[in-house]
Amino acid sequence: MGVYYFFAALLLLQSFVSLRGGARYLRYFRRELSAPARDFAPFVTVVVPCRGLDQELHENLSALCEQNYPAFEIIFVIDSRDDPALEVIEHVRRTCGNASSPATRGVVAGAASGSGQKVHNLIAAVGAADARSEVFAFVDSDARPHPHWLRSLVAPLADETLGATTGYRWFIPSTNFASHLRAVWNASIASALGENSHANFCWGGSTAIRRETFTRLRMRERWRGTLSDDFALTRALQDARLPVHFVPRCLTASHEVCDARTLLEFTTRQLKITRVYAPRLWRIVLISNLLFVAIFYGGLALALSRAFSGLPYVLPLALVAAVYVLGSAKAVLRLRAVALAFAPRQKIWRAGTLAAHVLLWPLASALFLYNAVASARSRRIRWRGITYELKSPSETVIINATRTGEASAAEDTARRA
Repeated sequence: MGVYYFFAALLLLQSFVSLRGGARYLRYFRRELSAPARDFAPFVTVVVPCRGLDQELHENLSALCEQNYPAFEIIFVIDSRDDPALEVIEHVRRTCGNASSPATRGVVAGAASGSGQKVHNLIAAVGAADARSEVFAFVDSDARPHPHWLRSLVAPLADETLGATTGYRWFIPSTNFASHLRAVWNASIASALGENSHANFCWGGSTAIRRETFTRLRMRERWRGTLSDDFALTRALQDARLPVHFVPRCLTASHEVCDARTLLEFTTRQLKITRVYAPRLWRIVLISNLLFVAIFYGGLALALSRAFSGLPYVLPLALVAAVYVLGSAKAVLRLRAVALAFAPRQKIWRAGTLAAHVLLWPLASALFLYNAVASARSRRIRWRGITYELKSPSETVIINATRTGEASAAEDTARRA
């Protein structure tokens, strides 16, 4: 019992520290959202790598054409003309074809051979960027940026000491359980970003960097052989001691229905990538969530066992309750912060969403532990119809690749199942 109470005290301390982090997160959002906008809007190349038919792809890509930004181009990049995304891209490009719309181009990158397909596509796209571009911005095809996304993402780069700016994904869940659990799981990663620009990381689905910085870091060369564009970019910026500024306004909505299979595949893939590219972070995730699961769920089992045996059970139950209350308070603070960033265009503060974040975060921690253990057993992932073996941060082996049309049909069937 003494060992249990020792580790329970450590978890309680960790929960207090985490709650303070949630308070800092909310303060940071309030400060950033109330700061006056900077008038820095150079010509930008927005790169959109596509493969297959994301849910609501047309709406996501159309949102890029509606950006409130004076001068920019959009490069849609695919690996094959057989990709069904091409038809959607061409339709979006036609609707963007008026005088006030940005210039749009399509680039066919071809199949990757020694790196992730997304990274291969990005390398091809930045090589085709307009010579006027001073900033590269990257956005994923499953994200739907709001009209002021690009201006908000680029403006902080007026400070030439910054390495890059970033937002992060925020899942807008449907009504099913798996979608809510994925949103809660992902939210804990979103709250790792904040005011400490030297500890922040880039998320490739919403990142901007000055072209000069990108060139100086030799990112096209550093990307070759890698799978994760954002981990590689973050490492390059850290090596150069260049900070990453997190922009709360650039939290980007992702509207996707999620089933249990998709949930496990997505979350485990993220931890497999983390294990290869950030092993220290992976170990922290493994140990911290192992501690939580052992103490929280073990405490519940201990309290029930002692209660049925007629033994005192108040203390272990009180410790579990204290950890739960502190974690739920952190979840509420995080949700309040995000609601500020999305208001008024997206209503985040809903009863169902609040209930999910308050009730499901212990289950999300158990899911993190499952992901970490599963990722220790294999470095093989399947991502957008391609199976990869992650040999090292600079060596990616393609095991097999499904034609994009076939991959999209299979994924759509799986989602409907």
